[in-house]
Amino acid sequence: MKKIVSKAEFDTAIQSSDLTVAVFKADWCSDCKFIDPFMPEVEAQFAQDVNLVEVDVDQMGTVSEEHNIMGIPSFVAFSGGREVSRYVNKLRKSRSDIEQFLQQAVDLENANH
Repeated sequence: MKKIVSKAEFDTAIQSSDLTVAVFKADWCSDCKFIDPFMPEVEAQFAQDVNLVEVDVDQMGTVSEEHNIMGIPSFVAFSGGREVSRYVNKLRKSRSDIEQFLQQAVDLENANH
């Protein structure tokens, strides 16, 4: 997963016509660490349809505030610069939960094209 390090880089990533999912997380977040081992496989599984990028909420506070990120990890799907869906809750996210969200985002994107 490509790590975004500047607001300009983030803006460029979400402006893409391809479906881009920003994963907002932090080094100190235990639920973020929980998803780390399986995220490369999930990313590979959706590689044809989704561009996943990582946003560190501590390093990218402005971007996190602009997108009202209150809890992490948060998954926000963008297409052409607009938010199409988000997956945010207080519960620990399982691999199947994340896969289901990504598939829903892909289905929504395909329905809009």
